[in-house]
Amino acid sequence: MIRSPGAWGFHSRSAPVASFRLTGAVAASLAIGALSLCLIVTLTVLSIKVTMAMPIPA
Repeated sequence: MIRSPGAWGFHSRSAPVASFRLTGAVAASLAIGALSLCLIVTLTVLSIKVTMAMPIPA
């Protein structure tokens, strides 16, 4: 196996695989997903606390 000159392991030239707009769109969608998940968890915890604070009907 012949090694190409100047290529050492993974340090050879890298080719771009995605545009900056696509990377930004993916990062924005992940941020929106994380924020919505945090909001859902917060609302769930608050609703559980409110439910547990209510008296049990007899």
